[in-house]
Amino acid sequence: MRLHRRKLLETSAGLAITAFIGGQSAAASTEGSCQPRDPLKNLMEGNHRFSNAWQEAGRNPSTNLGSELQNNRCFNAPQTLINEQHPWATLLTCADSRVSPSWIFDTTPGELFVIRSAGNTAFDAAIASIEYSVSILQTPLVMVMGHSGCGAISTAMGNSALTPSLERLITPIRSQIADSPDLTAAVRSNALGTATTLRDNSPLLREAEAKGSLKLVVSYFDLQTGAVTLI
Repeated sequence: MRLHRRKLLETSAGLAITAFIGGQSAAASTEGSCQPRDPLKNLMEGNHRFSNAWQEAGRNPSTNLGSELQNNRCFNAPQTLINEQHPWATLLTCADSRVSPSWIFDTTPGELFVIRSAGNTAFDAAIASIEYSVSILQTPLVMVMGHSGCGAISTAMGNSALTPSLERLITPIRSQIADSPDLTAAVRSNALGTATTLRDNSPLLREAEAKGSLKLVVSYFDLQTGAVTLI
């Protein structure tokens, strides 16, 4: 009886290990399908596709941007996304309706972890969200992205009376764009300042960057050309 039970346990254990290995392989295959080896390169290549299509649509209004881009995309299986996520980049950018990272970088659900606020400001909630993406989801890349024609930056450069909430939004931006000669320079200065704020206020992000497990970059999106450039 003992021998029979021992044999049964050994067989069950063997089946469990086989199933576990098989499950890992399947999961790795699913996760790896949209996991680039070089996240930053992949982002910029996706933006290059978008920029080309964006400019073509500017020349020819009948151009269907979705059709131009969709053949280049990698799609995660819906069933996989129901249970988990494995984004390979985190974006902190503006809430502007024209600045959708998934669109600008030609990506699909499950690839980018996105935090948005007017003026791409690193408030406490934004920092906490990025810490979550880096420590729990293990995204290896964080990009702070400013953009041309940013209304929040333009407002920060002016002297109009604002509501108390808008003043709280604008205050950190004003401190980062002092002496900027124009809106483009101010947007760039603000994005760089936001990256500095992330480093200064998050030991977790500083440590990850120092260890080489995280790359933190800053960029500028030009609505005219659809192109993203690193600052």
